[in-house]
Amino acid sequence: MTLDWIFSLLILVALEAVLGIDNLLYIAIESSRVPTSDRKRVQRIGIAGAVVMRVVLLLVLVELIALFQMPFATVNWEGVITGAFNGHSLIAMAGGAFIVYTAVKEVWHMLAGDLSPESANEAPKSAGAAIVAIILMNAVFSFDSVLTAVALTDSMSVMVVSILASGVVMLLLANRVAAFLKKNRAYEVLGLFILLLVGVMLLSEGGHLAHLTLFGGEVHALNKTTFYFAVTVLILVDLVQSRYQKRLAKAARQDLSEEV
Repeated sequence: MTLDWIFSLLILVALEAVLGIDNLLYIAIESSRVPTSDRKRVQRIGIAGAVVMRVVLLLVLVELIALFQMPFATVNWEGVITGAFNGHSLIAMAGGAFIVYTAVKEVWHMLAGDLSPESANEAPKSAGAAIVAIILMNAVFSFDSVLTAVALTDSMSVMVVSILASGVVMLLLANRVAAFLKKNRAYEVLGLFILLLVGVMLLSEGGHLAHLTLFGGEVHALNKTTFYFAVTVLILVDLVQSRYQKRLAKAARQDLSEEV
């Protein structure tokens, strides 16, 4: 085990942790949809299946990376839409569209659904459906991290160990994040809007990879720095608004007590 091997591993584990934030959020939200008794099992099976899929995807990409980057379908509707789609772009756009749909559906359910305690305890999704969703979405999220790993090192052992390490981190944190969202339902809205941004980022990345143009305008990938800045702003706004609402509620109680 050389120093170079250890250094490459530490860099990849750090990158996996950063790239896995959106992944962890999705796992937490999906697992919070199932009964509490099934939550840990869903997380364990879903994350274990996702890790296996990442390793398989890594092995496939190393051997067939050129095929995933090679366009196999083109669209040329002058003035409306043009593009050359490859495997990577289609997977990114399909995953992004599904995440956007999921986030919008859950936000709509919050606005139109029943907020009674009985409704809050219902599980609209089965454990099996949640596991399948976690594994499939991990496959989508895996592309960036796997391609980053392939670009940074030639050592297969480093790449596999970093993937396994990221799986352990997700196992340790997923239940805590899910429990926090379940206990603080207001923060679930923040999580869903962050997830919505993730979907938009994947859609833009897929469009960029396909060199997609819509009505004469080229689709550009949402920069990761811009994404994390937007997420930071969302979190700060939510924290400030929450603190401000608590101060308003306290002031209202004081005014009421003075009137009495």
